[in-house]
Amino acid sequence: MSDEKLHGNYRGWADRVADGMAKAHPDFTYANLAIRGKLVRQVLDEQIEAALAQVTGPDTLISFHAGANDVIRPGYKAEIVLKQYADAVRRLAASGATILLFTVLERTGNTGRSAKMWEERFGGFNRNVRAVAKEVGAIIADANEEPAFSDKRFLAFDRLHLNALGHERVADAVLELLELPFDAGWRDPLPPAKPEPKIFKVVVSILWFITFALPWMWRRARGKSSGDGRSCKYPIAIGWPLNLD
Repeated sequence: MSDEKLHGNYRGWADRVADGMAKAHPDFTYANLAIRGKLVRQVLDEQIEAALAQVTGPDTLISFHAGANDVIRPGYKAEIVLKQYADAVRRLAASGATILLFTVLERTGNTGRSAKMWEERFGGFNRNVRAVAKEVGAIIADANEEPAFSDKRFLAFDRLHLNALGHERVADAVLELLELPFDAGWRDPLPPAKPEPKIFKVVVSILWFITFALPWMWRRARGKSSGDGRSCKYPIAIGWPLNLD
């Protein structure tokens, strides 16, 4: 989401990583099963088997990131979600594939009760990620170890997902973990932000609430998800880079 579009699809950090992997490995193929808004249980039921069916051994890399949508829901039950997450990772690792996991940024720079709840919930979530990563020998991309990622200018207008610059930075961070060519400047902090008038911040917050917060609350009230009716980008591994010109 919130990255440039290429061939009718948003690009995103995973596509950017695929670009780097394809340069290093001419026979590289790429699948992308992700669908926005999915909960861990849905990922387990709908995506794990499809991923496992395409594993050819340790030369297969599976990047797995699920659970954040569960954590931010009002009825979040850590004892259920964290176990589901760990079970999913163990199933993927048992295939012999190389596994890449992600933590979620705990300290976002916000304050108040919601920020404290965010930090506490994702602190527990991240401990679970690190524990299961150690258990199965997974590679882990830990956003909390990189101060640069706390800059809100890497976020899209929805204040939740990355923008194009954020996707670019994450892609280079992942490529470094995979020991592939990357832009070493991804750790460099952005220049100091220019002060914004208070009225501008108020207007932006109102627009954000109308555009994102209200629809999110309405979907929750109806038991709906932003991922309902959506399909993944590339369900079967294809040659990459994609060239439709």
